[in-house]
Parts: sequence; C-alpha cells; structure tokens
Amino acid sequence: MIDFVNSIAGEQGLQKGPVNALIKLLDDGSTVPFIARYRKEATSGLDEVQIAAVRDRLEQLKELEKRREAILKSIDNQEKLTTELEKKIREAKTLTELEDIYLPYKPKRKTKATIARDKGLEPLAKYMMDQGSGDPFIKAADFLNSELGVETVEDALQGARDIIAEWVNENQEARAAVRTLFQREAVISSKVIKGKEAEGVKFKDYFEWSEPISKTPSHRLLAMRRGEKEMILSLDIAPDPDKALDLLEKHIIQSSNACSKQVRDAVADSYKRLLKPSMETEFRLLSKTKADEEAIRVFSENLRQLLLAAPLGQKNVLAIDPGFRTGCKVVVLDRQGKLLTNTTIYPNEPQRQRGEAGENIRHLCDAYDVEAIAIGNGTASRETEQFVKSLGLKKDILILMVNESGASIYSASEVAREEFPDYDVTVRGAVSIGRRLMDPLAELVKIDAKSIGVGQYQHDVDQTALKRGLDEVVSICVNKVGVELNTASKQLLSYVSGIGPQLAKGIIDHRNANGPFKDKSSLTKVSRLGDKAFEQAAGFIRIGDAENPLDRSAVHPESYHIVKKMAKDLNTSLSSLTENSDLRSRININQYQTDTVGLPTLQDIMMELDKPGRDPREKFEVFEFMEGVNTVEDLKVGMELPGIVTNVTKFGAFVDIGVHQDGLVHISRLSNSFVKDPADVVSVQQKVSVKVLEVDLERKRIALSMKGDAPGPKQGRRVRKVQAESSGGGDMNEKLKQLKGLFNN
Repeated sequence: MIDFVNSIAGEQGLQKGPVNALIKLLDDGSTVPFIARYRKEATSGLDEVQIAAVRDRLEQLKELEKRREAILKSIDNQEKLTTELEKKIREAKTLTELEDIYLPYKPKRKTKATIARDKGLEPLAKYMMDQGSGDPFIKAADFLNSELGVETVEDALQGARDIIAEWVNENQEARAAVRTLFQREAVISSKVIKGKEAEGVKFKDYFEWSEPISKTPSHRLLAMRRGEKEMILSLDIAPDPDKALDLLEKHIIQSSNACSKQVRDAVADSYKRLLKPSMETEFRLLSKTKADEEAIRVFSENLRQLLLAAPLGQKNVLAIDPGFRTGCKVVVLDRQGKLLTNTTIYPNEPQRQRGEAGENIRHLCDAYDVEAIAIGNGTASRETEQFVKSLGLKKDILILMVNESGASIYSASEVAREEFPDYDVTVRGAVSIGRRLMDPLAELVKIDAKSIGVGQYQHDVDQTALKRGLDEVVSICVNKVGVELNTASKQLLSYVSGIGPQLAKGIIDHRNANGPFKDKSSLTKVSRLGDKAFEQAAGFIRIGDAENPLDRSAVHPESYHIVKKMAKDLNTSLSSLTENSDLRSRININQYQTDTVGLPTLQDIMMELDKPGRDPREKFEVFEFMEGVNTVEDLKVGMELPGIVTNVTKFGAFVDIGVHQDGLVHISRLSNSFVKDPADVVSVQQKVSVKVLEVDLERKRIALSMKGDAPGPKQGRRVRKVQAESSGGGDMNEKLKQLKGLFNN
C-alpha cells in the first residue's frame, strides 16, 4: 500500500507534517478556501493551488489503491495469486504498471489466441517460444486435428504464432520498452479523408500534418481531434515502426533459427495487431488528458480574471440591452440591484425615434437619480452609446460599455425565471447587463461558466473535469471576495465554503421568513446547517450592518475571543479597536500566540482589523473605445486603437476594439520579445493599445498587433479611474501594473 503522505510530499516537494495535516483536514470535510485562509498554521501556509494539487493527487492515489485491491481479488479468485505476484502488485507505483501486471490475468473475450488454445496449440507455441534448434514444421505436424480445425501445418503454426503474439503483448518489460519509445518519439499525423476537402476546409491546416505528440500544443491536438470526430481527418499516433520492431525483437528474440523466425513473425503481428493499437489508445488518452488539463487551466485563469474584475459598486444604474428593429430594452436598478422600472426605446434604425427615446432616458435619469448607464456590447451597442452620449446628461453620470457575453443565456434560464417570473427575456437580459457592471462576480455566478466565452475548445474537453475546474475557480473567487449574507443570491451563496445549493436555498428561505440575519451566529438557526458547515462558511460571509464589527469582517468567529482579548487588554471596545489605528499599533501580536493560534492567523486578523470587509478587487476603471470606429468597415490598416482583452488562448489574445467583432493578437504579435505563453503578458479585462494589421471583411476577421511602443492618448486610449464603494487592489493590482508595464516599455 502506498504511503500517501510520503508519496505526495516527495512528488510535490512539500514537508511531510503539513501534508499530513492537510490530508486530515480534507478527510474531515474541510474545503480548499477554508484550509487556505483559516488553517495556515497546520499547513505551513499552503495556498489554494497547492492544496488543490494535494487533494487531487490524494484522490488519484486512493483510486489506485482501490484498483489494486480489485486486481488482487480478481487474480485470487482465479487461484493464480502467488506470494511473488502479490508483492509485485503491492509495490506497483502507477496505474499503468498495475494494468500491465494484470493484463495476462485479465478475463478476455474470444481472441485468436484463445481460439488457438482451444485447439490445443499452446504446447507448440511454448516449443517455438523456447527458440531451440528443432524444426517447428515437423513439430507442428503432431498437432494436426481436423475435428478441431487444424487441417495443415500452416494452420498449426499460425495458431501458435497467435498465442505468442498475445504473450508478447502481455510481456510487462516489452510493453514498458515500447511505451518509453512512444513517450520519446511518437508522432501524431493527420490526413484529410478523401472527398472531405471542401466540407472540412476549416481544418485545412491539418490536411497533411505531423509533429511529435510530446510537443503538440493543447489547442492543436483538440482541433485535430475535433476534425477526426467530424469525420474530416484521420489521425495516427506512433513512432517509427522499424524502431518499435527492433526494440521488441531485442527483448524477445534469443537466437537465429527456424523457431526464432516463427517468433519474429509473431512479434511483428503482435506489434501491428495488438501492441501498437493498445499503445496508441493509451497515448491518445494521455495526450487528450494533458490537452484537456491545459485547456481547462487556460479557461480557469481567464474566468478567474473575469470574475475578479473591478465592480462599479452600489450605484443607481440604468441598463440598456441595445437593438435595432426590436428597439433597446431599458431597465433601472437601485443600489442593491433591485429592478425599479423598465421600458423600450427606439433610437436606432429603422424607427429612429430619437426625440422620444431621449426624453425617456432623461426622465429616468432624473426620476431615479441614475449614477451610471450600462450599455450591452452586442448588436447596435456603439450606435446606442453615441446616442446616449449625445443627450447632454449630467457629467457625473458614467456611460459604460458592458460585456454581455452569457446575458442571453441567463435571461432564458431557470434562475432568471425564478428571479423575474413576470418579465420576458429582454428585461432579464438588461437587468443582467446592469448588475454585471455593479458586481461582475455576483452576476456571473448565475451563468454556466462554459457560456461566458473565455475558453478555447471548451466543448471538446472532458466536461466533468471542466465543470469541476471551473466550479473550483468560482468558489475560490467568491470566498476570496466574501459574500454579504443578507443580500446574496442563492447562486452566490451556494459557492461559499461549506454551503452548497441546498443550504443556500435554506438560507434564503430562512432570510425571507425571519428577516435579515443580525449576526453570524444566527446562521446556525438555518435548518440542516450544522457546526461543520458553519465552521467552513462563517469566515467568508459578511453582515454589513451587524452590531458586532467583527461580523462585518473576514475574521472567523473562532477567533473573536482573540480580538476581544486585545480590546480588553487595551481597555477599549471592539468598535474603537477597528476604527482607531493608533490603538491597533499598540498591539503586540506575539503575546496572543497559543498552541493552535500562530503568527499567520494573528497577522491575518490584524490586516482585517485595518480594513474590515475590504473587497480585494481592483478599483473600477472607465474605458472608452475610439469614437467614430463602430464597425469592421470603419477599420483601416495601420489604425492604433484602444481595446479590452476578452479572451486569452495558447495562440494569442482576442481584443474587443468596439466593432462587434473581436480582433486577434497572435502570440507572435503580443510583444517585441519572445512570448512563450500569452498569459504571461496579457490577461482578461486588461486595457491595451493595438494596431490594425489586416481586415478580412468577407470573413470578418481582424488581425491586430501589440508590438512596438504602446500608443498614447492621441491614438484614442481613454481610461479614468472611478472609486467603487467596495474597491481594493492588492497583489492582483500590482501584477496587472507589471504586465501593463511590459507593453509600455
């Protein structure tokens, strides 16, 4: 049996003590965000990524142990389990090694080898496999049996070769050697299926393509596999067959005689018919898994950046879902995101009722004290933006474009129907646009992450792994920011550590029935929310108007007694302690250390007391596209434009420049320096300056470049910062500053 602690610690370069403590916490039901934030002493400060890696490896090792026991049971039931074989199985370190050992004992369907055994040809196969100096043709004559279908000497030899071929395929050392060759030298080749050239033109790059599988980037592998799935391409994964055969013969062939010649033929058959297909299947799976992991990693990082985008904060917002023929749906939301009113205006073609539309907008802005106008970036967005800007509204009203990707999916969802049963999808979509401006995280959690549009080949990867990966990103982001208990939606609450969908519904029902929660401890009154769930969740929830200032913060209730002791030692109240930095400066945190509470927890407490409930997200920035550039037709080669990164892939970054079609900055055009990974230099939601290289009007493709000096204000880049009511900065702010500096230097 594998020692989980030693194995994981060794593989991941961690100390055994923290790994042991972490495994115990995970087995006890603690979540990744909770462990990372509130159990730093136990884990020596491992972060979410490290904790998740340990958790995932632990699950793999447990599955390995489960498979090991199943194999032992199967072989034992066959009465073939020897002491030596059991030792070999128990010492196997990987699933591949286990399966190779098990292969000869694995129950088989009817094969050529089993048919040959049924004909009594196994002794002939053993005779040939010994590769002695005898004549296999003479020996084969002893096995002729017309009743069993062995009519000729060649029939007997062929059956014996079939048995040998199976032995070669099941030889653990031979399989290991061929597997190593595949790892080093296997090439993936793709060819167009004859007659599919026109139908599969989008896969033209792969009509005649080959490269080492070990160096194939994830997006290219997934593209080729999609071409194969759509029956446009045929794929093959294999090393040079001559090298593979030479390698096998070195392991199997022992002499040079008539028997050896028969064995050599069996080896060739084994490789072609059994071993090569088996290894190709294995490497197809391995390469697909690796490509999936990379694609999910890219998607997850893009999603993280999008979810942690700066919120405008609590403002009265007028949101517009723009359109032409069907008009623009307009809603007004209060500071908590509640829908106050809605209407439809027709400022664009074909109605062009600009006077009436303008009066409507002015009236709504005055009547509801509108502080910001959010305009979805879909159809008619730039035309609607220009119209609103022409109305001469108060200068302090912000007019902002909002990425509406996924808003239509939300508007037709069960979540939206539950929230707004009396409104149609157009109203719901406009509400989503407005709320996304106020708090992107709170709104985006209502949408299936796959629909947000910041991934690559997301429909081609393992959907279970994708959902798990994206859900974890959402959970980490929600818990990083924290959740206001009395206003959070069911969807947002469900991502809080320890809660989940059922408890989230219970919290909402309790809130609706009993009114707002007064303090964190009252959360335990929710039906079926036990001590463990409270422990996991309590640090990540906030009650903004709670009497106890600690209930407004990220200080965990299990540490309230420490802060109370600090206040008592200073002869002051909790409120004074959180409000007075001079008082806090007098605290010597070392004196509050115990066996279970160390400096990491105490330092976190002091940081939280400095800024209780602080939102870690960046300050909000107002961004404006180049005026007069509204469609692809307005673009000219050489133009320098401001843009926003909407998606980062392994081959480049997509940038919204305000023309309803994102342009692509290929990886080779991201910087004057070599770029190995686009994510090293750009991130989703980043503001950038780009130059137009090429415009393909027919296919609506735009090629952009970020090489050279970043254009200044004269090229149209206009950004100004707006202080959100809940703004922060922190490490992410500093990181993005560094990234932006790469383009400005």
